[in-house]
Amino acid sequence: MIAGSMVALVTPMDAQGGLDWDGLSKLVDFHLQEGTNAIVAVGTTGESATLEVAEHIEVIRRVVDQVNGRIPVIAGTGANSTREAVELTENAKAAGADACLLVTPYYNKPTQEGMYLHFRHIAEAVAIPQILYNVPGRTACDMLPETVERLSRVPNIVGIKEATGDLNRGRDVLDRVSSDFLVYSGDDATAVELMLMGGKGNISVTANVAPRAMSELCAAAIAGDAEKARAINALLMPLHQMLFIEANPIPVKWALHEMGLMPNGIRLPLTWLSQHCQEPLRQAMRQSGVLA
Repeated sequence: MIAGSMVALVTPMDAQGGLDWDGLSKLVDFHLQEGTNAIVAVGTTGESATLEVAEHIEVIRRVVDQVNGRIPVIAGTGANSTREAVELTENAKAAGADACLLVTPYYNKPTQEGMYLHFRHIAEAVAIPQILYNVPGRTACDMLPETVERLSRVPNIVGIKEATGDLNRGRDVLDRVSSDFLVYSGDDATAVELMLMGGKGNISVTANVAPRAMSELCAAAIAGDAEKARAINALLMPLHQMLFIEANPIPVKWALHEMGLMPNGIRLPLTWLSQHCQEPLRQAMRQSGVLA
């Protein structure tokens, strides 16, 4: 079972938007040292939408090779084309990923039946554990709890990253699925409460910059230690909020650069963090203890 703090890893880039392999290696080492429980490579935070297929696969391969089985690696392989999602998932399996994370098909707005058939097709095509990913704020497509319930019975589909931040939605999903179906938060600000209700972890943006604290928070919440988990969460709340002051991953990449962990690169159409947002984020980093 993959559980705990799962970092939605950024993809380091140089100032021209080229991939920075040394930076990627440095970040993987950082997470291995700081107690991150699993790495999600090339999800939304990893700029999957603007990486070429060959780049996408190479990032996954390099992360898997460097981790070398020490913690699980989850590969982001979702797409709004079912055939492309199958191709990415096949390549992630070949690279040695432990599981795949598949976002709901964005832009083309499928029906609930279309989403069900999309995910079932990928699960039947590639024999690797697969995690659904529902983030309607970015995809214009909301996978409803009844669809999650149907998909939870499909072999290879082992869990869901529920990123609505709606705890009533999270409770509904938990009530509908079996106890061995893994429900993860995809919303840092509400992740503690979802885990205290029975969620098994958090696929986290905040873990990029505060991996040790997020690992401790998730361990406490999963163990049912609400007091400890909520205390850590209160410390991190400024980060949870300010890391979305502009579209993810703009703020988190700026924060990692501020920490000296990666260059100042991001790929168009995303841009570097706006000047007026930099000081509020810097203050949040200080409040949360990630900057002196």
